[in-house]
Parts: sequence; structure tokens; C-alpha cells
Amino acid sequence: MKDMRTVAIKNIKIAIASGKGGTGKTLVSTNLFYALMRKKIRVALVDCDAEAPNDMVFFDGHLMNSFNVEQKVPVIDENKCTFCSKCSKYCNYNAIFIIPPSKVIKVIDNLCHGCGACSVACDFDAVSEKDMVLGKVSQYSSSGLTSIIEARLKVGVLSPVPVIKAAVKEAGNNGVCILDSPPGTSCPFIQTVAGADYVILVTEPTPFGLSDLIQSVETLKTMNKKYGVIINRAGVGSSDVYEYLNKERIPVYIEIPFDRTIAEKYSKGEIVVKSRPELQAGLISMFNSIIMDEDNYP
Repeated sequence: MKDMRTVAIKNIKIAIASGKGGTGKTLVSTNLFYALMRKKIRVALVDCDAEAPNDMVFFDGHLMNSFNVEQKVPVIDENKCTFCSKCSKYCNYNAIFIIPPSKVIKVIDNLCHGCGACSVACDFDAVSEKDMVLGKVSQYSSSGLTSIIEARLKVGVLSPVPVIKAAVKEAGNNGVCILDSPPGTSCPFIQTVAGADYVILVTEPTPFGLSDLIQSVETLKTMNKKYGVIINRAGVGSSDVYEYLNKERIPVYIEIPFDRTIAEKYSKGEIVVKSRPELQAGLISMFNSIIMDEDNYP
């Protein structure tokens, strides 16, 4: 296989994801980012786990810029409102609470998705809009060719999707972009992997790991995404995960051993590949395989 330094690196987004929390997504994301940074590759790391971002724990970076992510939410003028309930019926998210006989109408801001349907529905000009802050996107410079972008949800806001979307957009299309996905297979996961050219699923050889891996794979199949797997904590559990991957013909790039020293370094916010060159070599080999496959590009 050609070394990646002998070819031009195309723009590519690689999502690191899993069906459950605690499998090692951030371990893989941060160490892959560091390995590519050492190779002088232009790379951005986007922390899409907006409810609990922690990628910056592993790096020293200079804050370059930050901005609030806002959404329009309705404000209802009760003096103009006729309490016809039309706005409430148009709302697909049940964000407008109304009791017409009592002339009570309230907007539940955290349920609102900012679609504007209520404004269209109202025939009496009783609905206006205000800005609501959903969270913040911050960009840090790690070196001349690299940056870390953090999505952080405001406490009390229910959906991180708009904040994740803004963070991925901020990364742009200039080199390699690693998306550290939120756990699970719900809307935040969907939003993150939707913009990815390739997905690396991190799992563990346990019954929970297998169950959540299957959910992730089935979800990615419906999205027509290409994917491969990294097995973390290899050596525990059973062979069921391996049997499933073999049956589905899903490539396994790396097996990270169940090792106390790895866990200790990670818990201290240290980059593991600094002391485990074999893991760095494995990550670089995996990256080479992905970028050499023309089918992984849009």
C-alpha cells in the first residue's frame, strides 16, 4: 500500500461513532487526530458530543473564535390572539400549550424546533419571534494545520442537533475532518454521521457492545454509509462480536487491548499513542486504507 505522504489528501469527513457510551469514541478520535497532526496532515477535530464535550481535555489550544447558536422561537401576543388553536394544531412538536375556554396559551421554548409553522398558521398577526440561545461553538487552534471545534449545548436545552450542525459547518471542507460523534443512534448521531464520508464504529466484545453495534450498523445501512470497526477492550467478553462482524463482512481495522495502563492514561487526559507506537501505526494504517479507497469520496 502506498504511504499517504505520496498522494494528495482529499477533503474527507470521518465520523467516529458507536451505539453506546463508553466504548472509546473519544479515545480513538483524539488519538487519530494527534497521529495525523504528527504527520503534518491538515486536520480538524469536531467534538459533536455537545451534551458532554471533552476533547479539549487532551489538548492545549488557543481559542480562536466562538459564537452562540440561536434559534427563532415564537412569542404570542395574547391581546391579538383569538385562541382559535390553529397555531397549536400546526405545531408538530407540541410546543404550544393552549386552553381556549380559559384563554390560556403558552409557548414551551424547549420543545420548539423553530420551523415557523405557527407564524404561517396565525391569521391575526399574533405570533412574532425572538432569539433563543441553544449553545455555543468554539474553535481552538492546536497548531498551524490543525484545529479543534467544540459544540457545547446550553444547560436545559433538549436537542443538541442545531449546535452539532453548526459545529460541523464551521469545520468546512479543508482537509481531513474527524467527527467525534455523540453516543447512541438517535438524532444527534444521525446529524453527525449524515455529513460523514466514512464512519468508524467503536465497539467492545461484550453483549451490550454487540447489541449496540448491530443497531448502529442497521442505522448506517439505511443511510447508505460506508463503515468499518475498531474493537476496544479486546480480550474481554466473548467471540460473539467477531462472529457477527465476520458474518456481515465488516472490516476490523484495529483491536485495542484491555489494558489498565491505557485506561489510566486516558483518565488523566493523556494521548495514548505517545507511549503506544503500535496503536499510532494502526491508526495511520487505517487512515491510509480509508483515503486510498475512491468509493469513500462523494
